[in-house]
Amino acid sequence: MTKEVSVGFLPAVSSSHTQKRRITDKLIEILLFIAALSSVLTTFGIMEILVGEAWQFFQKVTIAEFLTSTEWTPLFAEPKYGILPLISGTLVTTGVALVLAIPLGTIIAIYLSEFASDRLREIIKPILEILAGIPSVVYGYFALLFVTPLLQFVILEVQKILMPGLEEFDYYILPGFNMLSAGLVMGISIVPFISSISEDAMRAVPLQMREGSYAMGATRLQTAINVVLPSAISGIMAAYILGISRAIGQTMIVAIAAGLQPTYTWNPLDSAATISTYIVQVSQGDIARGTVEYQTIFAAGLTLVLITLLLNIIGFFLTKRFREVY
Repeated sequence: MTKEVSVGFLPAVSSSHTQKRRITDKLIEILLFIAALSSVLTTFGIMEILVGEAWQFFQKVTIAEFLTSTEWTPLFAEPKYGILPLISGTLVTTGVALVLAIPLGTIIAIYLSEFASDRLREIIKPILEILAGIPSVVYGYFALLFVTPLLQFVILEVQKILMPGLEEFDYYILPGFNMLSAGLVMGISIVPFISSISEDAMRAVPLQMREGSYAMGATRLQTAINVVLPSAISGIMAAYILGISRAIGQTMIVAIAAGLQPTYTWNPLDSAATISTYIVQVSQGDIARGTVEYQTIFAAGLTLVLITLLLNIIGFFLTKRFREVY
């Protein structure tokens, strides 16, 4: 007979049922551990490939040249291996994207969390999710065919207002490929990620904190900025880090709208290439495996990973700092 076990007023539970639950819980624990371990092993596998190939690259090219030279022409007859042009292009386009995406995404999150009605929130959230699902190649052609001509028109008109005495050919014309339009459209593409995650973090703030702020005479805006925003800073910083990582790794928008020419410049009005676009560009060619040209892909990829890691570490310490302040 199966032994029955009862505790206080709880119904009796058979020992066999308890044993099945323990086995089920153990199996679930093992499956979750395997899932977590697989992600860790995948990361280590990627890093092993990047570091291994990059190590062979640095046996032929010095780290000093790689980090200090301002010319990146590995496929030319006289190759140069300075990564700075790709780094500058990556950071400029990412910076332009974040200047647009972080304020706009945060404002949208505050509105959805603190001001929008449930009905309006149900309308806006799916629209943001649609924006997040649009392919990056579509964003790229949107930047090239709409945003760039619009910026060219605006810049030209502003010059005519500020400098009316110049001849038509003396005005500055924005190039067809430029980092400004690519960065702005990148910012639009990552707004849904920042706003959605930030809004979830804000809505997780206990209602009692809002009510306490209202009881002290604060308005809804003051409560949102001084109470809800600091309380949800961990989730908001996570949204920012996710947006930064997505912007740094963006390929198609920059490849289509910013150009593929690696130019060392910090001017967003110029055209330039990024690390990710170079990797895609070279990967499509017929480069023999084991050559220096082939290994530049992994050296550039490792650089991109290290930049992303550095920004994540900075974000972690900023989050920790904000927690101590608030």
